[in-house]
Amino acid sequence: MGQLKAILFDLDGTLIDVDLNKFIPGYLKLIANSVSHLIPLKKMVPAILKASEFVNNNDGKITNEEAFINAFLPIEGYGKEEIQPLFDKFYENDFSQLQKFTKRKPEARKVVETAFNNDYKVVIATTPVLPLTAIEQRLDWAGIGDFPYDLITSIENSCATKPNLLYYQLIFKHLNLSAQECIMVGDEDKDMVCANLGSQTFLVKSSNTNLNEETPKPTYSGDLKDLIEIL
Repeated sequence: MGQLKAILFDLDGTLIDVDLNKFIPGYLKLIANSVSHLIPLKKMVPAILKASEFVNNNDGKITNEEAFINAFLPIEGYGKEEIQPLFDKFYENDFSQLQKFTKRKPEARKVVETAFNNDYKVVIATTPVLPLTAIEQRLDWAGIGDFPYDLITSIENSCATKPNLLYYQLIFKHLNLSAQECIMVGDEDKDMVCANLGSQTFLVKSSNTNLNEETPKPTYSGDLKDLIEIL
């Protein structure tokens, strides 16, 4: 692996198996229910989806959290002081119900452990549209929540999201490394596009994998066991 100094791991489909066809609707239903006494479901879900689009189009001037809040609030006359405590309570008490739509990958812990043992900087480069607490819970579900990651991208600390190349550039800047010194490990187009900046990539095929013709060809592909061998 030569000059490589950092490994960026996608989470969903890469380090943990997730049935997104159940997880995403389940998430939307649960978070909508958390504020249903204030906002009708039929207004809440479209508002979340619209705000998520603003996050997807974020150009780096503000955090993803600010982009979401600016697009989402006020809703039905309610501002952040009324809504945020309800969201906080949802992530604290109810988000864990979504664990049933996930499944541990037996090799995930070994591959992360190997990366740390070989002195790589390790980043959880998951799509940063959820709060850190939600990502930390999913890392726990994956059995890898106890490692000292150099960075976990979240809605609070990110100013862009995949597949925007700015998302990756900001990670490289945080690490003080060049793209050539990093490898992105993921299962989708939005992970493999990191190669357009000069990074190596490793494709872990999952139920979400569906690469299009414009996607750069992965440097490597295989399962997590194969990745362990080349680290």
